[in-house]
Amino acid sequence: MADATVSWISGPVLRARSTAPFHISEAVLVGAAELLGEVIRVEAKGIVAQIYEDTTGLRPGDSVTRTGARLSIRLRPGLLGGIFDGLLRPLAGLPGDTVQPGMRQTPALSCGFRPVVNVGDAVVPGQIIGEFDTGFIAEKCLMPPQLSGQVVSIAAPGSYRDDEVLCVVRAASGVAVPVSAGHSWPVREPRPVLRRLAPAEPLVTGQRIMDTLFPVARGSRAALPGGFGTGKTILQESLAKWCDADVIIYVGCGERGNEMAEVLNEFPTLEDPQSGRPLLDRTVIIANTSNMPVAAREASIYTGITLAEYYRDQGLHVALMADSTTRWAEALREISGRLGELPGEYGFPSYLSSRLAEFYERAAHVQTLAAGQGSVTIIGAVSPPAGDFSEPVTSQTKRFVRCFWALDRDRAQARFFPAIHPLMSYSADVDALAHWWQAQGNPDWKAHRRRILTLLEQRARLERMARIVGKDALPPQQQLTLLCADLVNEALLRQSAFSPVDRYCSPARQTALLQAILHFVDKATRSLEAGTELADIAAMPVLRQLQRASEEIPEDKLQRFQMLIRRLDEDFGRLTRDSDRAH
Repeated sequence: MADATVSWISGPVLRARSTAPFHISEAVLVGAAELLGEVIRVEAKGIVAQIYEDTTGLRPGDSVTRTGARLSIRLRPGLLGGIFDGLLRPLAGLPGDTVQPGMRQTPALSCGFRPVVNVGDAVVPGQIIGEFDTGFIAEKCLMPPQLSGQVVSIAAPGSYRDDEVLCVVRAASGVAVPVSAGHSWPVREPRPVLRRLAPAEPLVTGQRIMDTLFPVARGSRAALPGGFGTGKTILQESLAKWCDADVIIYVGCGERGNEMAEVLNEFPTLEDPQSGRPLLDRTVIIANTSNMPVAAREASIYTGITLAEYYRDQGLHVALMADSTTRWAEALREISGRLGELPGEYGFPSYLSSRLAEFYERAAHVQTLAAGQGSVTIIGAVSPPAGDFSEPVTSQTKRFVRCFWALDRDRAQARFFPAIHPLMSYSADVDALAHWWQAQGNPDWKAHRRRILTLLEQRARLERMARIVGKDALPPQQQLTLLCADLVNEALLRQSAFSPVDRYCSPARQTALLQAILHFVDKATRSLEAGTELADIAAMPVLRQLQRASEEIPEDKLQRFQMLIRRLDEDFGRLTRDSDRAH
């Protein structure tokens, strides 16, 4: 007998008259196809649920069956390299590559297992009890976070299905509990940790404008807002390829099908620069395009962050790319409208802020239950209509992130990559990461960063003046400021994603380039004060070499930056002598 029957349905939302007790966030199965849903409201005589699959064909009178469990996904080895929908159901390798209604999560797989505990050992929640041979990354078999006790039996090394019992633990209550390779976890509940750790090192992205000016710490949160055509997806793909994370979780949430198809086609062909293997080997792609059920789009974000926490608990550093949180917020808005809730600004529900907070606050650098360290860094793309950063999703996101990388349409249209506007962006992780940069050989990193931003601010102010009076009417010192700012823009902030030399820039090369640029600024300022003509400074051949240094000096030739600095000294010395003779 059904626990409830459908009385009303509108798109992904239904009401049902219940004959059994339901609870909030309980997973339910609806209709003959057992479509997966979740209870979002409990009323006196019934429930309201959102359905994560296509509800075409459902009608009043169809059954609703309770599961007694919250909406969960099964976390297990073998997920790396997979492509899934928002409910962690495989999108590749299926007949016709389609998800059928009522289909459950990934079928069981076999993998090699090697135990690291023995019979009689005491085990605690989250402890590593074995390792799996699943490919490039050695995945760990974890005790479920709520289980501890004494090992009664442990499987011998060998190949097992992920649903087979590998270990039996006698809990404190005396009950013998079987443990398999995987376990289920509610997607809306953060996984427990021993404690959160203060940020100490950056997530190195290889993009100079991010690492040098607006760094993000491991375990921190960053937003990547930008209007249509500003390069959000391309930049996130570059970050996924080059950032120094162990695992990449890429969530395509509500994006257009052609963009997601490009990601799905490109990721399997990308080479991982860390290992030389396919990048997909350490990546999980969750694809939930705009034509998929809207409620599943809302769930995909939680599926992605739960997966990220699972790998974090194995002592790995994880980067989660969410593209885009605006489409996720639009799913919230649609469901809220069907529920008849009072809309807030731009029609978004009043709880938009709290939902964004729930998501972003799950990023952390932690000490895991297994006493190791791991991190989840969230990079969420935002797609504000017409590039309006004052709209609710962008403005609310700024409250919960520590890095804000604002993409600018004008820079994107000028083919400037990354199109991050340096005067609209910020990072709150700078102070925490200064010590790390000092250890990398740049003790003055904070001061250098501040000088670069000041120079760019002066440029913006002087360009407004130049539009009124003309650039030639400005004093030589101000014209030199514009010249130096242009050098910073072209040599430091611009970076080609297609250049084999410059698509990735290590912290050491970033430091060397930054020091060379600031050396030029100092020399040019003193030379101008000594009477050198600005035109002579602008005509220096070494200036052109400095502009091209990021493209011409590779990672294994960093000593050439010192040679460039010595040539700067020689050329400026020659200019000063020529100026003295002229006077």
